[in-house]
Amino acid sequence: MRKIKIIFLCFVIGFIISCQNEDIVEPQSVDIFKVEESTVSNKSEISFNVVKEGVYILTIIDKNTNQVLSREKIKCITGNNKIKIYTKTLPSRYLYLKLEDSFNNELGNTIIIVK
Repeated sequence: MRKIKIIFLCFVIGFIISCQNEDIVEPQSVDIFKVEESTVSNKSEISFNVVKEGVYILTIIDKNTNQVLSREKIKCITGNNKIKIYTKTLPSRYLYLKLEDSFNNELGNTIIIVK
């Protein structure tokens, strides 16, 4: 009978412990233009900050040939913006990523390495 009580007590304690809420901590996203170099893979999410709401241009340039591989207009909000970057079709592994405003003023640039 004593063994049954111990097993029952262990079951109750285990049930109580398993029912506690876990704190899920999301990783802080770092502004990609604040670091010199970043490694990305297909569908990676990148984040960057802008000081004013508006349309911005994100350009991907081949580091070896300086050829523009992709240019996209993005509507951004003031503060932190997040977008997914698709790299599966990019022919190069080392790229420049450049952010410009609608007046072609460069706001940031960095090197991205495609995994």
